[in-house]
Amino acid sequence: MSETLAARPSRNLQGVRPKVGFLGVGWIGRHRMEAIAATGAVEIAAIADPSPEMAAEAGKLAPDAVQAANLDELLAAGVDGVVIATPSALHAEQSIRALAGGAAVFCQKPLGRTAAEVEAVVDAARAADRLLAVDLSYRFTEGMRRIREVVQAGELGRVYAVDLVFHNAYGPDKAWFYDPQFSGGGCVMDLGVHLVDLALWTLDFPGVSDVSSRLFAQGEPLTGRPDRVEDYAVATVELDTGCAVRLACSWRLQAGCDAIIEAEFYGTEGGAALKNVGGSFYDFTAERFRGTGRETLAAPPDAWGGRAAADWAERLAAGQRYDLAAERLVDAARVLDRIYGR
Repeated sequence: MSETLAARPSRNLQGVRPKVGFLGVGWIGRHRMEAIAATGAVEIAAIADPSPEMAAEAGKLAPDAVQAANLDELLAAGVDGVVIATPSALHAEQSIRALAGGAAVFCQKPLGRTAAEVEAVVDAARAADRLLAVDLSYRFTEGMRRIREVVQAGELGRVYAVDLVFHNAYGPDKAWFYDPQFSGGGCVMDLGVHLVDLALWTLDFPGVSDVSSRLFAQGEPLTGRPDRVEDYAVATVELDTGCAVRLACSWRLQAGCDAIIEAEFYGTEGGAALKNVGGSFYDFTAERFRGTGRETLAAPPDAWGGRAAADWAERLAAGQRYDLAAERLVDAARVLDRIYGR
């Protein structure tokens, strides 16, 4: 079956919409389904989830979609792309199987628990010549888009310092997040992946010369506890450009609000910062600094949550195949490996 599917050419907008299947349709999977459906670029053709309740809820959004039992049945339904929103331990293996089966892939982060897993997925996408993307959704906020434009235009001068924070006062509500074998790590894998990606993406993926970190679980150093994951982490990433990137992330921090999410970039000619508003997980402002002055680059409202998924669907519909940008996913994964001391 895999050889037959792999031989099938990607569809394009010449009268036929690509068919997309959804593997895992909990809250995040259904939200991405809504965003993809809203583009009108693809057909939601199949749904698979081990929970009949979740599958039924997703079926309300796409009543004509086939209800499949697993990934094999999704691929057998003839899908051109698969959206993966399953536990982290499954992402790499499922992505590789989907790509080898001839389907493009949009996967929730992390794409893999280690850089080796991520590299294996990217290799599979290259070999299959299929579009691969990961739900690094904060890239698609209007605020980060504007900050990246300012940085890449050289308007901040030489960027020499980046400070990033993601504190979540709640933490995950599923047990597998706290099992290192299933999750690959704690708050760094869950939240820090966004911070590392934002820093590298905004600065156009410079080389990394050094990484140092400290990880904690319930206030105690994580060192020597392979059975636990971190709930607080700080790290410093030194770039080949001389820029120092500092990041901190946590679950269940006594932070006085729901969340603290910030990305600050400082250069020789100015600064820029993305900050969440009033502890919100969804509302952000972006500002540019010149000395003691500031100007607003972006402000709420900004419906950014599903843009990464919508972008992938539109690129799939346009006939895009393997994209060299996927190789940058390995760069960020290697930084995470070094934060974990791997």
